[in-house]
Amino acid sequence: MLNDHIPPEQHLRHAEGVRERAEDSRNEAEQFRRSAEEAREVRDQHREALETVRQEQERLREASEMARAAGEEARDAAEAARHAAMDAAHATAETLHATLEHMKVVEEMRRTLREIRDVNKLPSN
Repeated sequence: MLNDHIPPEQHLRHAEGVRERAEDSRNEAEQFRRSAEEAREVRDQHREALETVRQEQERLREASEMARAAGEEARDAAEAARHAAMDAAHATAETLHATLEHMKVVEEMRRTLREIRDVNKLPSN
């Protein structure tokens, strides 16, 4: 046999080297397993963070939609108020015009009454 020529010390050293390499391989495999587990944990944390961001974006989208709808309602209310103010201004103008016409009639009546009074005055002799 070939192994008959190798001294026992070399067998022991060779066996020790193989054992050390096997131990190194086991350690490396364990380190790789730990790294993979850490990577999974980081991935899960990122997934949770992304879900939180997605939920926040959805909440902000809903708030934006509510703000848009409120803005539209405010615009509609402002437009209705503008129309009401214009209607009130027109009504005030019409009232003022009618009041002016009434004042003209009253003034004309006063003139007529003065004329009647002047015509009916008796001479004071």
